[in-house]
Amino acid sequence: MAKTTRDAQATKAKILHDAMLLFSKNGYDATTADDIATSCGVNKAMIFYYFKNKAGLYEAVMQHVLDAIHQEILTTDKCCISPLADLEAFIKTYATYSQQHPYLPALILRELSDSGAHLPELMFASLRKLFALLSNILSEGEKQGLFHNVEPMIIHFMIIGTINLLITTQPLRTNAVKLDADLNTCSDCPMDEIAEYIFTKVKLMLESK
Repeated sequence: MAKTTRDAQATKAKILHDAMLLFSKNGYDATTADDIATSCGVNKAMIFYYFKNKAGLYEAVMQHVLDAIHQEILTTDKCCISPLADLEAFIKTYATYSQQHPYLPALILRELSDSGAHLPELMFASLRKLFALLSNILSEGEKQGLFHNVEPMIIHFMIIGTINLLITTQPLRTNAVKLDADLNTCSDCPMDEIAEYIFTKVKLMLESK
């Protein structure tokens, strides 16, 4: 019985993982249950057994992706002792996690480009949790007199949007350099340096009165 349970969990995890990759690469509409079944090496009925239908699987994928990054940032921020350290941890954790899991920014950008057409309530709730983490950091920084002229949503998009675009456009920026060697696309910039650069610039902006 224990082995059967483990096999079932492994199969479900495999379906979820492969679906993440396919949805992030091709989008929701262009990814079929047959595509996912072929990738996983299971029959389509198995997917529907665990997730009911393609929409249910997509919801599980997005929930998993967004909950994972939220928990990652939440865990890291608990180790910080100031709003400034929290802000740095937020930026660097999101950047590192997104680079290690490039399907995250790809899925978010695809869904946002469709105005959350497939999962409007889930996207709103999950992205709101991520925004709330940053907003709380900025609010505490204001209370302590560290940050000034704070517009949380704009800062949120500056951070998240920049990282998402840098990761999803990596192949394009790499190819651009091949066509024009003098073009600086930051294609070779390490992610830790990018995160540090974003933090430094945002910090300077927030500290300005």
